[in-house]
Amino acid sequence: MEIVEIQKFMRILQKHSPKCFINHNFELIVEPKNNIYFRLEDVKTELVLKCKVLAWMSRPSCKGVSEYWQKRIRAALNEYLGTNFTFEEMEEIYTYLGNDCNRQKTIRFICSDYNLDVLTA
Repeated sequence: MEIVEIQKFMRILQKHSPKCFINHNFELIVEPKNNIYFRLEDVKTELVLKCKVLAWMSRPSCKGVSEYWQKRIRAALNEYLGTNFTFEEMEEIYTYLGNDCNRQKTIRFICSDYNLDVLTA
């Protein structure tokens, strides 16, 4: 398990979502009130954590929660990944990668240094 990477992500996340925590089921509760979370049990590498961040945080970064939380989730995601995705770019990312619908494409996207052209290829 990539504990160091999870800790790094948690430090970033806490700046944008101070009530985040990891529960007894090893779920990362990103924002409790809006029920934004994902499981950490299979996170063994930095790549897997980045896949999960894109898969499960892309939706709340552009829809489903208030604009306030969209901005905060997007800021945390961007800070962790070292990106600067806009609202519109996050909508596209969610369309192609959200809910972990295409893990292989997510891996290609990450390995391409987040080249958006990979999404539609």
